[in-house]
Amino acid sequence: MSMKSAIEPQPGPAEPQFSEEMRALGRSFKRAMAAVRRLRGRETRNPGELSDAQYGLLFGLRDHTQLSAGELALAADLSPATTTEMLEALETAGLVRRVRSERDRRVVLTSLTERGRALVDERHARYEPIWRAAFEEFSEAELQTTARVLDRMAAMFDDLGERP
Repeated sequence: MSMKSAIEPQPGPAEPQFSEEMRALGRSFKRAMAAVRRLRGRETRNPGELSDAQYGLLFGLRDHTQLSAGELALAADLSPATTTEMLEALETAGLVRRVRSERDRRVVLTSLTERGRALVDERHARYEPIWRAAFEEFSEAELQTTARVLDRMAAMFDDLGERP
């Protein structure tokens, strides 16, 4: 084998051909995911403040009277073990209340305390104008299409995760 052939890329399976729009979607998605990771990384380093994941659990409770740890884990995209650990800390901080279900004693139901609801409402009020301003140039139809595209991406990644 010559030195030249060892350096040159070897032909492999043909790469799928994507349109420029599909490649742009992939790049944009990767940039958005990286930005979320950076945000989460910065927020968890602020001592005394709740992390983005903890707020995610609290937000998951905002529109519900009570949820189980499993339901919250699913809503916040966390493992059940991480969710249980976080809920213990949030309960100690007085932000959530946890009680055993009367129908199934194995299930612990979680609800927001008044203090927890106030924290969620304050953060929502702080971020809602930023959210609105970021998307005000888009029509409702464009936002609905974007939501459908993101939902399809989520389903695709879930399906990929279930494949061997």
